[in-house]
Amino acid sequence: MNIVCLDMEGVLVPEIWIAFSEASGIPELRRTTRDEPDYGKLMNFRLGILKEHSLGLKEIQATIAKIDPLPGAKEFLDELRSITQVLILSDTFEQFAKPLMEKLNWPTIFCNTLEVADSGEITGFKMRCEKSKLTTVKALQSIGYETIAAGDSFNDLAMIQASKAGFLFKSTEQIKKDYPELPAYEEFSDLLAAIKAAL
Repeated sequence: MNIVCLDMEGVLVPEIWIAFSEASGIPELRRTTRDEPDYGKLMNFRLGILKEHSLGLKEIQATIAKIDPLPGAKEFLDELRSITQVLILSDTFEQFAKPLMEKLNWPTIFCNTLEVADSGEITGFKMRCEKSKLTTVKALQSIGYETIAAGDSFNDLAMIQASKAGFLFKSTEQIKKDYPELPAYEEFSDLLAAIKAAL
């Protein structure tokens, strides 16, 4: 019994914070988990910048509304879901993910939640659990699933390494160089073929 665990940003949809960095003209918001392995540190840095510029949830959601899945992502996901169970494991937030999940035909996603004041200011964030991707993969394995995982960033490595098959997808040159043992793909067709071979 298999379940495929996929990262969302950088794998199925563009990076939300990079899109918002471009929309807001704030270059510091381009930092992602490809640059900063410590997610708590990264989010606190982002919240500080939002506060400094008086930006809140509404502004970020306006940018997200204009984001489309990566070309071929929906078709890849549709085909994958027709042959096996698929779970999106993301460090993003429910308040960000919903419009993107709609564009991907509502796959199941496990993610986190933001703490938002009545004014719309993002005051904090609540992680679903510690090391959420690895913890989830281990939990799935504990109830009889074998996991296959794919992602692009530092925060995906633990779930990829803990799975029976794991792949880097559209990752950075540095991560690919640091983890040469992990098969790395750039095209959805190649990732789909690798997953099918592992099922």
